[in-house]
Amino acid sequence: MSWSVGSSPATAVKSAGAPVDQLDMGQLDTGIGIAQPTPPRAVSAPRAPGLCESDLDWVRDLLRREAANAIDGKEYLIDSRLSSLARRFEFADAETLVAVARGGDHRVCVAIIEALLVNETSWFRDKTPFDALGATVLERLVRERATERRLRIWSAGCSSGQEAYSVAMLCRDVVPHGWTVDILGTDVSRRIVEQARSGRYSQLEVNRGLPATRLVKWLRRSGTEWEVVPELRAMVRWEALNVARPFASPGQFDVIFLRNVLIYFDVQTKIDVLDRMHATIRPDGYLILGGAETTLGVTDDWRRELVGAAPMWRPGPGPVPDQRTSAGTVPTNSTGGR
Repeated sequence: MSWSVGSSPATAVKSAGAPVDQLDMGQLDTGIGIAQPTPPRAVSAPRAPGLCESDLDWVRDLLRREAANAIDGKEYLIDSRLSSLARRFEFADAETLVAVARGGDHRVCVAIIEALLVNETSWFRDKTPFDALGATVLERLVRERATERRLRIWSAGCSSGQEAYSVAMLCRDVVPHGWTVDILGTDVSRRIVEQARSGRYSQLEVNRGLPATRLVKWLRRSGTEWEVVPELRAMVRWEALNVARPFASPGQFDVIFLRNVLIYFDVQTKIDVLDRMHATIRPDGYLILGGAETTLGVTDDWRRELVGAAPMWRPGPGPVPDQRTSAGTVPTNSTGGR
């Protein structure tokens, strides 16, 4: 089988390779970079043992400032995860951990952010978007890109990589041999990007959504874990990237997965992120959001199209029609979008 793998464009974001504990966080221009903290808010009221309100507010502000994630409330989650993190750092408790971070330790700040980010993912998550990608979108793009013989797909907010590797498997099913398939996986967390790059997964992780036939075809046993075969790993490149901040253009893509990312952002951040996606998707490309996400009420720069049973978003201003397409059919101009 003859496959060529797309190389990183000159404009691509800087590659992430160093583990968190080796990073000089003051020099980061992508991923997580630590800005000057804002003054902590005043203590509002007594609470149960754990982090005080001032520390909790500082942690929330750190996450909002550096990752655009809002975790208002959720005291138990913050206490629990930071207590676990404190043990990893061999600190006495979460209060000591936060005190060190507030004192300016960039490494601890990054560790706090990464401990609180949601990295939930699975293979072929929610199934319907991947069914539509394999049955309709990729086949359509193969016809439309017959002269170029190249496809570019971006998994933004890729977490530990199952989404990007799922896309790679579908590309191997559908895209003709000899084409260039360039898949980019990005996440704000450098630690999780390194995990995705390794292509190693526990038995529990491969049990979540990966069909047995694909497991035996594309992964191999490695001790107590499973490892993605080199052929598939070579199709995906990985970068640390924070989509909530301006970034150097990674080029234009035919398909962008931005699933279950917008739900953590406020409205202005959603607008900014969708504008950046609009600038990096081809005019006839496909944006795939999470099941609870939409561009409706946020921006008019996208139109909704139903591909099979999966809602997708195409670049283009104006009202949002409810368009249903399947393999071999042409989108209609019927209205009634939701």
